[in-house]
Amino acid sequence: MTSLVPPFTLETATRKVRLAEDGWNSRDPERVSLVYTPDSRWRNRAEFVNGRAEIVAFLTRKWAKELDYRLIKEIWAFTDDRIAVRFAYEWRDDSGNWFRSYGNENWEFDAAGLMQRRFACINDLPIQVSERKYHWPLGRRPDDHPGLTELGL
Repeated sequence: MTSLVPPFTLETATRKVRLAEDGWNSRDPERVSLVYTPDSRWRNRAEFVNGRAEIVAFLTRKWAKELDYRLIKEIWAFTDDRIAVRFAYEWRDDSGNWFRSYGNENWEFDAAGLMQRRFACINDLPIQVSERKYHWPLGRRPDDHPGLTELGL
């Protein structure tokens, strides 16, 4: 397998994006935190997160609120040590209201391939249950499930 450390190629950047999607779809904050540097810095919406302990706390809160979370990420652009991603995820709140959240992320990696900076802009769109597009069982998106472009998102 090709190494997933900078400098990225289209192949390695695309693989890095899919692995990030898989990790977030696990909804396991500890597992997800390990792909970030110990002193990683985030801006997620209007929240600023610093370091793995805060990442774990943030993701624990996130997935306690965003139930039945399913995410699709797609590469937008890349350079030697940076990747830009667009994404959409579906989730419901504890009252049964469904949402599709759309966003963009900018990632910067260290030489070991750990993400040291993550900047995310996200907007939530209320949707009807009939508008949902993500129906796979919780966990990893199946390889044959359409991506964002194929779904028209």
